[in-house]
Amino acid sequence: MAEEKLENGPKITEPEVAAATEDGKIIDSGAGKGSTHRELTSDGAADLIRSIDAFLLDCDGVIWKGDKLIDGVPEALRALRSMGKRLVFVTNNSTKSRRQYARKFTSLGLDVNEDEIFSSSFASAMFLKLNNFPPDKKIYVIGEEGILEELELAGFTGIGGPEDGKKTIQLKSNLLFEHDKNVGAVIVGLDQYINYYKLQYATLCIRENPGCLFIATNRDAVGHLTDLQEWPGAGCMVAAVCGAVQKEPVVVGKPSTFLMDFLLERHQIDVSKMCMVGDRLDTDILFGKNAGCRTLLVLSGVTTLSELNDSSNSICPDYYTNNFSDIVLLSRK
Repeated sequence: MAEEKLENGPKITEPEVAAATEDGKIIDSGAGKGSTHRELTSDGAADLIRSIDAFLLDCDGVIWKGDKLIDGVPEALRALRSMGKRLVFVTNNSTKSRRQYARKFTSLGLDVNEDEIFSSSFASAMFLKLNNFPPDKKIYVIGEEGILEELELAGFTGIGGPEDGKKTIQLKSNLLFEHDKNVGAVIVGLDQYINYYKLQYATLCIRENPGCLFIATNRDAVGHLTDLQEWPGAGCMVAAVCGAVQKEPVVVGKPSTFLMDFLLERHQIDVSKMCMVGDRLDTDILFGKNAGCRTLLVLSGVTTLSELNDSSNSICPDYYTNNFSDIVLLSRK
């Protein structure tokens, strides 16, 4: 793959990201407070089709659950493309690289090219690239192959990942855990191979290596990693490291402003003509609202209608509906 051309891309610093958090949690900018949400009707769907040029689509819970497509997705994607709509797939799941996601789309019978995919694994590598991370420094990864592949494509050296999932520690007297002093960043994402070895390695790098960055791909609590159940998300792994280092990370996935700025720079999309479609309030919908674009919550994933309507919820989408395909189906009525 050709090297990314990023000379004039968006740049974001650690204090800038940290300012968007409170006690380690992403907070609403106020866009949701006092807002109301409406169930998507035929008129609302027709309005979206008429006024939106680009649909930003989450994947887990919107396009698929695990490796199973959600009903109506292929037909809806084809219909929107036939209308000239741009589709951008924005996922917080860092286990795959963009190339691996393109293969998954193909395996499910969906025609999606790599340039249309924005994953938090890709965002992690681009954050380092845009902030001139020294190429001679290493990055320790609590995460899977997607992060390691994106780091390699960006010209960086990633260590850790699934390989360290096989390693164990025997706690005994006079044990000195050695770590690479040349690690300049730690990236934490979804990791089904997480263990005590990785937690200690990441902790030592962040606490003892001068200037070592602490980056989180995202802080999703759970996700539909299979079609039948929700599973612990990257937020669990991030919280474990936060607890050890007593420090908050830079978050590069949804709802971070970094990912949206990078996406807008790459695709040159008018925010007023975009709609973010997702199944999570605190990532997908907040991501769209903080950018000022339209938002549609689908109930095919994590968020339930009762959670949306709960009095404690301050993040309100413009519309909600059962499935992503409802946009097209309702617009035809």
